[in-house]
Amino acid sequence: MINRGILELKTTAKRLLDSRSLGLLGTRGISNSRILFSPRPTEVNTAAVSESRSVNETPRNPRSPLNPQMSFPCLEKLERRSKKLIEEGPEPVYSKISRKNVEMFHSGEPIFLDYGGFLPEFDIAYECWGNLNEARSNVILIHTGLSASSHAHSTSKNRSKGWWEDFIGPGKYLDTEKYFVVCTNVLGGCYGSTGPMSIDPSTGEKYATTFPVVSVNDMVRAQHRLISQYFGVSKLYCSIGASMGGMQSLAYAYEFTDEVEKVISISGCAKSHPYSIAMRFCQRQVLMTDPKWNKGYYYDSVPPHSGMKLAREIATVTYRSGPEWEQRFGVERADPSSQPALCPDFLIETYLDHAGEKWCLEYDANSLLYISKAMDLFDMSKKIRSQAFNSRIQAEKRFKGENLSVNDLVYKPMESCKFNQPMKENRISRRFSPEEAKEDLVEGMSRIAGKDVLVIGVESDILFPAWQQKEIYELLKEAGRRKGLDTSKLQHVELSQEQSYYGHDTFLLALKDIGEPVKNFLLH
Repeated sequence: MINRGILELKTTAKRLLDSRSLGLLGTRGISNSRILFSPRPTEVNTAAVSESRSVNETPRNPRSPLNPQMSFPCLEKLERRSKKLIEEGPEPVYSKISRKNVEMFHSGEPIFLDYGGFLPEFDIAYECWGNLNEARSNVILIHTGLSASSHAHSTSKNRSKGWWEDFIGPGKYLDTEKYFVVCTNVLGGCYGSTGPMSIDPSTGEKYATTFPVVSVNDMVRAQHRLISQYFGVSKLYCSIGASMGGMQSLAYAYEFTDEVEKVISISGCAKSHPYSIAMRFCQRQVLMTDPKWNKGYYYDSVPPHSGMKLAREIATVTYRSGPEWEQRFGVERADPSSQPALCPDFLIETYLDHAGEKWCLEYDANSLLYISKAMDLFDMSKKIRSQAFNSRIQAEKRFKGENLSVNDLVYKPMESCKFNQPMKENRISRRFSPEEAKEDLVEGMSRIAGKDVLVIGVESDILFPAWQQKEIYELLKEAGRRKGLDTSKLQHVELSQEQSYYGHDTFLLALKDIGEPVKNFLLH
């Protein structure tokens, strides 16, 4: 019986080995697919095994795996990039930004920030198209998303196509025959504006993670200096942006209520919500756990390209939509004739891999951390904005060497800012009830109620779901009603999945569906 079992064992093993030699298993077997039955060690007659073995058969190395080792070209690619960066020196795309391809505005005055920090001076990189009219009343300020530069359209300094190339220009949705269009790189960015890779004048070294936490409202207050001090514009014709730009367009109207005529917020929100915060948190975590990040001090060495690649892959999942990917990729593999691999294998995996590869050296890792955090912190609620105002006052007093009062130094929790027992029992850990939070948000948004506002949402957007744009509209309508204001110029447009299945990136890809309501709103 034992000899028979051993012979069956040998026959099955020989078939598998013959299959492997014929290439039927490919070059990447699956190590846990061992299907052979092995008799108990106590039952094996080693002499019988030896006798039953053919004289022409070479005994298999007991340490050799039955299946071949899988290959990992995706990891080898990362190793090659690290080696190249070490040998040739890190020269990311963002480090090449200079006055040669953007305009620069320098403010020699300090800017005090919402979370108590300050910058003694700062630069804002910008580009512009069209002509400023004599009355300086035709300015449209474009606010960018997280990773975009000021290069929304080609210029004489930079002939490459911009990220909104077909949206801006003569006769286009932002008509440069009518409007003077300006786009900036945000404070904290890496495309020319002051950010973590800029030089701290107090040390002569790059800020790295000594750069102060910035908010979306800080970004627009920096932009305002460019608009008011350099261009001499007292009132924007329109503040427009998508994604984080949609946050900024609202923030600009909040900070400078009487200095903007129209507001357009595309795929934005009145405050960040848990899902989008969670996704950006995951991106920051994979980046910060890349050893090359080195707590932000990597500028003279190899940048954390592996962490940046993974962060971008996570982000890309949130930028597009499931229906689009069903159409484009389905569940097809890139090479169905090959064995399944642990590296990018499905078409969707190769797409994400390419997105990460393309971007990992195009953006500064610290800028990603700071700006994504600014998005998480965005909140138009009255209490949050009041706290931010007080923090800026304290920062200015510290800068001027003034003594802070006891009221300045002591944090006073708000009366309702406490956990209550019933909520705890229901496993809800938030400090404010949903009703309290909404009421606070209505009060904060009331500052821009009654203005001409266009809010655009996209049904297929999973990062900023369409209900968040509807929330902006309803908050402004309610705030206007309470103040007895005319809200007839408040508009809300939602693109259905049939109109666009591109998700959050719709504003970059479905230009006609976004552009037509924008164009009509600007004209009336």
